[in-house]
Amino acid sequence: FFFSRSEKKVKKKKKEKEIRVGFFQLFRFATTTDITMMIIGSLCSLVHGAAQPLMLFIYGMMTDTFIAYEKETQHLQDPEKTCLNGTISWNNGSEFLFDNDTVLCGINIETEMTQFAYYYVGIGLAVLILSYFQITLWVIAAARQIQIVRTEYFRKIMRLDIGWFDCNSAGELNTRISDDINKINNAIADQVAIFIERISTFIFGFLIGFLGNWKLTLVIVAVSPLIGIGAGLMAVARLTGRELKAYAKAGSVADEVLSSIRTVAAFGGEKREADRYDTNLIEAQAWGIRKGTIIGFFQGYMWCIIFLCYGLAFWYGSKLVIETKELTPGGLLQVFFGVLVAATNLGQASPCLEAFASGRAAATIIYETIDKNPVIDCMSEEGHKLDKVKGVIQFHDVNFQYPSRPDVKILSDLNITINPGETTAFVGPSGSGKSSTIQLIQRFYEPTDGKVTLDDHDIRTLNIQWLRSLIGIVEQEPVLFSTTIAENIRYGRDNVTMDDIIKAAKEANAYNFIMELPQQFDTLVGEGGGQMSGGQKQRIAIARALVRNPRILLLDMATSALDNESEAVVQEALDKVRVGRTTISIAHRLSTVRNADTIVGFDGGRAVEKGTHQELLKLEGVYFTLVTLQSQNEAPEKAKTEDNTVAEKQRTFSRGSYRSSFRLVIKFTMLTVAHVCKTLTHIQCNNLENHKTSVVTRVLKYNKPEWPYLLFGSIGAAVNGTVTPLYAILFSQILGTFSLPDAVEQQRQINGICLLFVCIAAVSFVTQFLQGYAFAKSGELLTRRLRRVGFHSMLGQEIGWFDDNNNSPGALTTRLATDASQVQGATGSQIGMIVNSVTNILASLIIAFYFSWKLSFVVLCFLPLIGFSGVLQAKLLTGFANQDKIALEEAGKVSSEAISNIRTVAGLGKEKMFVEFYEKQLVLPYTAAVKKSHVYGACFGFAQCVIFMAYAASFRFGGFLVTSDGISYIYVFRVVSAVVMSGTALGRASSFTPDYAKAKIAAAQFFKLLDRIPKTSVFSTSGEKWDNFKGDLEFLNCKFTYPSRPVTMVLRGLNISVKSGQTLAFVGSSGCGKSTSVQLLERFYDPDEGTVLVDGHATTDVNIAFLRSKIGIVSQEPVLFEGSIADNIKYGDNARDIPMEEVIEAAKKAYLHEFVLTLPDKYDTNVGIQGSQLSRGQKQRIAIARAIIRDPKILLLDEATSALDTESEKTVQAALDEARQGRTCIAIAHRLSTIQNCDIIAVMSQGVIIEKGSHAELMALKKAYYKLVTTGAPIS
Repeated sequence: FFFSRSEKKVKKKKKEKEIRVGFFQLFRFATTTDITMMIIGSLCSLVHGAAQPLMLFIYGMMTDTFIAYEKETQHLQDPEKTCLNGTISWNNGSEFLFDNDTVLCGINIETEMTQFAYYYVGIGLAVLILSYFQITLWVIAAARQIQIVRTEYFRKIMRLDIGWFDCNSAGELNTRISDDINKINNAIADQVAIFIERISTFIFGFLIGFLGNWKLTLVIVAVSPLIGIGAGLMAVARLTGRELKAYAKAGSVADEVLSSIRTVAAFGGEKREADRYDTNLIEAQAWGIRKGTIIGFFQGYMWCIIFLCYGLAFWYGSKLVIETKELTPGGLLQVFFGVLVAATNLGQASPCLEAFASGRAAATIIYETIDKNPVIDCMSEEGHKLDKVKGVIQFHDVNFQYPSRPDVKILSDLNITINPGETTAFVGPSGSGKSSTIQLIQRFYEPTDGKVTLDDHDIRTLNIQWLRSLIGIVEQEPVLFSTTIAENIRYGRDNVTMDDIIKAAKEANAYNFIMELPQQFDTLVGEGGGQMSGGQKQRIAIARALVRNPRILLLDMATSALDNESEAVVQEALDKVRVGRTTISIAHRLSTVRNADTIVGFDGGRAVEKGTHQELLKLEGVYFTLVTLQSQNEAPEKAKTEDNTVAEKQRTFSRGSYRSSFRLVIKFTMLTVAHVCKTLTHIQCNNLENHKTSVVTRVLKYNKPEWPYLLFGSIGAAVNGTVTPLYAILFSQILGTFSLPDAVEQQRQINGICLLFVCIAAVSFVTQFLQGYAFAKSGELLTRRLRRVGFHSMLGQEIGWFDDNNNSPGALTTRLATDASQVQGATGSQIGMIVNSVTNILASLIIAFYFSWKLSFVVLCFLPLIGFSGVLQAKLLTGFANQDKIALEEAGKVSSEAISNIRTVAGLGKEKMFVEFYEKQLVLPYTAAVKKSHVYGACFGFAQCVIFMAYAASFRFGGFLVTSDGISYIYVFRVVSAVVMSGTALGRASSFTPDYAKAKIAAAQFFKLLDRIPKTSVFSTSGEKWDNFKGDLEFLNCKFTYPSRPVTMVLRGLNISVKSGQTLAFVGSSGCGKSTSVQLLERFYDPDEGTVLVDGHATTDVNIAFLRSKIGIVSQEPVLFEGSIADNIKYGDNARDIPMEEVIEAAKKAYLHEFVLTLPDKYDTNVGIQGSQLSRGQKQRIAIARAIIRDPKILLLDEATSALDTESEKTVQAALDEARQGRTCIAIAHRLSTIQNCDIIAVMSQGVIIEKGSHAELMALKKAYYKLVTTGAPIS
């Protein structure tokens, strides 16, 4: 029907903006072979499209034959008449006239029917062959072109400059490579063939109509717009967008809560969050119900119009047959069905338009990228290579801004000379342009003004691959590729021998740890180097840089991300390799820069001072400030360097100047997580097969409160199911009236039947509406209930569960958003479809067997095939797309790895290698696509031709029955149309069902979540509680490993106790288990062995909610929730309503009150998402106020001040000292100055305590702590 015209208009306007690729431009990569294939395929489609209208032509002739035969039989029943020379005459030889016309006779119905059967079979075979070619040729041609698009696109991406990558995220590019190119594929493959075929059917259908009788055709056409309008409006109503938008609010609540689950747990906010989520669901539910109601209404409207249309067409058509004799009855059928088929096919062509539009939109971006000229072309052969390189690097008045942030000036008038063979260190606050200079040397970017020279040659004139081959770089976050260690080192330079690799590994201090691994150099490093520790990754990266035997070595904060111990090893490796090379080192820990030949101080994009360590200290400039800041506390200067630099390092991280590579890393991890989830769902699907029976019944149980809706919906569906078979009866009845001898009787019967059509139309309207509304209502209520229950059970899981990648906040929020709404498919509308199909098929079969059981059996043989072909087609169209996706995953891994680590790839000059690698991976999907195209073509052909064969057999056999059993031809039509209709209903139901399998998998996943019994549940009421809670803590021989990293034991027998009111401080290098002990106390985890005692009770026996209500925590990165400052402070105690006086009191204690009063909205100021509107110090003080209002007996401070600058640190430290009064406190600190006045200081190393006591006692011991304070040496 004239589907979705209006919707197209709306969409068109929006799309115009994005689409800049014409439809035919999609085929710009087609070779002559492809074009030939597409032309032949199109011709096949055109001819195939004519088949259905042609069949109607034969159908009409056949109907006329039947009616003529019936008339003949009626007349010859009169003994006075006989058959003479092919006309009926009276026995006396005079001609018999009926309606002033002779009546033909002597029809041999069986030979006639055999003739028609041959026609049908002929058309069927032609269709089989045509549709096979039409599909196969188009699909193969598309596969060949897409192959080219993929390689061209990836090749171009690898050539583009780094600046372009800053503006396009890696995740986005990976989706483009997979999804967008698939969209282009959809737009140029089978869809085109099907579109041409449908349009051709549309044209030929109307032709047959107009040739048969233009009056009737016009009458039918006049009514069609009504159907079109309905369909169009319905398509608009389907816009689920609104519903999703409404859900987005609830979704963002879920996301916020799940990403900061530890904070929610620590402050016992689970109940509160579940309620907040639920209130946001109401809106989404209302939209869903509204949508269902509208769709139900339009569905009713459409069926109503369709039946009225039938009534009108038959009434007017019968007038033309009986009164004016312009039409034969067969002609009436031809015209009616011709127009109907044409309209339907036009409607079915519209989804193809959607595919074309989205293909063009996708192609816009992809083709524009393919046509782009890179600013710096890394694969170009141009530029000269110097014979001898000294390694003098100079910056001449260089100005620079990043292309992604043109308004921020990074370097201004920078002048430096870097001497060959020396080590030059760049120091300065973060954001002063140190890393940018390194990127300019690598020529990742061009300077905006000025030039960078190597041995007095502007580097823009040098060959870029050659230039990069001179440079070895070691970054702060080294990127390893997911292959073996040896391969990773080999990436450094082509054709390296194993000896070179071993030599480089030895120089990088990596050889020993590699040889200790079970597979040595063949050990896989895991995705992004995930199987290696930071220090190991760093050393492999150094070996990779060394194997290049570089003239220039760039070290960008190469050791800052390591703990003290690994740092010492890596630093030693770096000191070995610097000798004799031009080295530029950027560092934040000044201890690592002291012995550089020259130190350059940066500030605000300029080099403001230059000299050795001693010279710069005398200058008292940037360098001096940094040194003093880092060693400002009263202990000897050196002692603090170590410690503070850690803090310094974190501070600089937080501001992260240029670190867009960080962003890439983060996006990449998100991607890999998504990827893992995908593969997991595949695995899970297979496990879930077992639960099938229970799943649906369980969903229905959840849907129980809505049973009245389900009941009414089912009644509506049952009535709707019987309508189609009724139509078969009425339709054959009309044909029957044409053979009646009496004209008045004919007209009377026809009028009666047309009235019945009107009644059916009215009933249809009501029941369709009922079905739509009732199921939408029950489905939406179910979705909301499931989302609520699901969210509640997520909040109830233990924290370890959230560490699992499959349960990352992103994955969980998607699960709530999509799984819950997919489950609907298993109940509401699904039940409707089932009831509808079952009643339809039952009614059809009852009718068929009632009128002629023999014929019914013959037609039934084809029923499974017809139903099957419907299912097959639906399955193929979807399955086709999915299989491609899986085949492409391997290639996707290559491309995503290259794109996410583009800086490393470019630095190593490995672009060509990745391109070749990628092209190799594409061969398989291509051959698979070609293979599939044949299968797909054959199945499609089969599905198309089954119906022709069914008609051939049934009508031939019907002809036989009419002569032998003397049944009326009406019954032949009745039986055939009833059974064929039920067959198509079957096919339709199977393809229309909102994906039932998906719903089942979604439901099974959902119930898996609901059934999971958490190791520790917040919602349980069991466990001990006691009144006078003191806060004595004791760790007894605790051993613990994180469930997500079962290999490394974090605590190896922790023993320590602290009395109530005392402060205990943990000191130690990162990863020694300080924060872990705090998490055990909060019962985020339970120890694997040993116990944690609170007031003598083992924490495992204490009620969780009770225990957590006694603990307040302030962590290094405090998490705030979107809402006002007051709300965030009140979050500290979710068990009661907190008056404003208390909030202010707590704020005063946290030194926050003054600051809040300076804000325009005071305590109602919104803190932004995750507190983004506030500075670190302000957030930290809100967190302290939140902990104070809880009035906890135990206060946990996890590096609470390490991330702050010196000013805010003092304020926050004062607030903390105040908060500690009279409470048991555990503090974890990186800076020793903050903990010197604690009651007990415990020095931890590798999960055990190596010494404890007060500051004075430990200093007297002269062991680890003393060393730390006096020298800042790493704790080993």
